[in-house]
Amino acid sequence: MDYTQDIKDYIELERSMLAQLDTDAINVVMNELDEARKRNALIYIMGNGGSASTASHFANDFNKGISEYISQPFRFICLNDNIATIMAIANDIGYEAIFEFQLRGKVTKEDLIIGISGSGNSTNILKAIEFAKSVGARTVGLTGRDGGKLRELADISLHVPVMSMQITEDVHVVFDHLMMAVFYKVLCGIDHMEVK
Repeated sequence: MDYTQDIKDYIELERSMLAQLDTDAINVVMNELDEARKRNALIYIMGNGGSASTASHFANDFNKGISEYISQPFRFICLNDNIATIMAIANDIGYEAIFEFQLRGKVTKEDLIIGISGSGNSTNILKAIEFAKSVGARTVGLTGRDGGKLRELADISLHVPVMSMQITEDVHVVFDHLMMAVFYKVLCGIDHMEVK
């Protein structure tokens, strides 16, 4: 079986999506992240499925990666990393509440909330973003496809306009690594090619 053309087609679509990224929106999100860091705010992030892994990846890259080299660190909390808490909320209340419940009584208007949903229609993400907005917190949505409800609900949207969930999730990780590389240069004075 020769998969060569399918491989080339996937790579070409990925290239096309990267070329269409809204650099102004990325810049806005980076400023939101840095301002949250400067005011010692918490940055909550969440996702389901592959997006849960992306949320964990963001938290790792900012909490350890960048923060290792700066005196005032980023303070990320990944809401999908505590399995016991998630399972208890899902079992006792409902899966749609797994993120919102964790924000109640904790999130403040100083905090920043990031929701990752390829479809933009994950109920548990939408409920958490709605709650965060109700207390005055700033919100960011990472989406794909047509952006769904999250694209409109979040204060800032990083959108990947493609129907492929795989490429959407690829580009969401690119957002993480792109911002990380720029912050290494600007905040840490380190070329990302030199990071161990």
